[in-house]
Amino acid sequence: MTYTNLELASMGKVPLADELLGSWEIVPNPHSTSQAERSAALVDLGFGKRFSDHMAHATWTAERGWHDFRIEPYEAIAMSPAGAVLHYGQEVFEGLKAYRHADGSIWTFRPTYNAARLNHSSRRLAIPEFEHEAFIGSIVNLVRQDAAWVPDAPGSSLYLRPFIFASEAFLGVRASHRYEYMVVASPSGAYFANGFQPIDVWVEREFHRAGTGGMGDAKTGGNYASSLLPKTVAHDAGYDEVMFLDATMGTDIDELGGMNVFVVMSDGSIRTPRLTGNILAGCTRSSILQLLRDEGRDVREETLPIADVLAGIDSGAVTEMFACGTAAVVTSIGSLSSRDFHVDLPGHETTKAIYDHLTGIQLGTVEDTHGWLYRLA
Repeated sequence: MTYTNLELASMGKVPLADELLGSWEIVPNPHSTSQAERSAALVDLGFGKRFSDHMAHATWTAERGWHDFRIEPYEAIAMSPAGAVLHYGQEVFEGLKAYRHADGSIWTFRPTYNAARLNHSSRRLAIPEFEHEAFIGSIVNLVRQDAAWVPDAPGSSLYLRPFIFASEAFLGVRASHRYEYMVVASPSGAYFANGFQPIDVWVEREFHRAGTGGMGDAKTGGNYASSLLPKTVAHDAGYDEVMFLDATMGTDIDELGGMNVFVVMSDGSIRTPRLTGNILAGCTRSSILQLLRDEGRDVREETLPIADVLAGIDSGAVTEMFACGTAAVVTSIGSLSSRDFHVDLPGHETTKAIYDHLTGIQLGTVEDTHGWLYRLA
């Protein structure tokens, strides 16, 4: 099997969690949430609405590099109105989860992939890279400090959001001379309110998420900002998500607003759009490809014209479609619609099997043959 540069970059070993304890200074929150309030928050789980008591924070300057590694109270941050990120958009982020296993231990999934992709995104936006060990150390020390915030309800997790932004106060088009790295943590349930239910997808033809030579394969806020108008219009019309087509010809499937796409064929083969530089190289996408190849499935990364997919649905050659990403994991696509078509996809058996296999690994109920799990506590 041929690995991508990102997958290769994620294969380096990092120390065990116990060896990283103390690598970030702990500044306890004197106003931590009460046990009663925290317990209530862990029962009423949404997604990204509540946050734990602490956050990780480090600073980069040209003179000192990355320094002042701290786990500190979660609170509002002060920034000059001239802060560079507010004007020029130098910002990257990641998303991963901490899972509580049945024995009470806490694990995360392929964190070195997230560390490698954060640096890939940073390079594209002229942001200083962050060492893998420091990245993992921030997750370990934050989760150890806020372990009580990791829920144990089915399908739940502590969602972790590492991010870097330009914080220098100046006006002028150049890379910033100061950056902040932070991680916040949010106890979360299912990304979609209806859980594992097929979603209705609008196929967008007017607007595009990213173009050739742009930032499509970087995890940066600008790519999501460009998706918000068509997503808002689609949601108002009753659709759950938007599928974007390539910006050059408007004929080929790229991805959903925040998820990669897979197509299941009637002959058992599975296809997904190839990585063109416009598509985010998702950790979940990478993991699914590996698991399917482990099973000996015929998996192809190739150009997927929307016209061919629609014809396949009509003929029965396409039986299922699904989307995947860290937040939603795996989600069945129940229908595709646009101005000139509507098609239904009633099948979801393969999708559900993939979902069960992947989440089983993450929750420790299915064997992890690739060493993807990393114990945090």
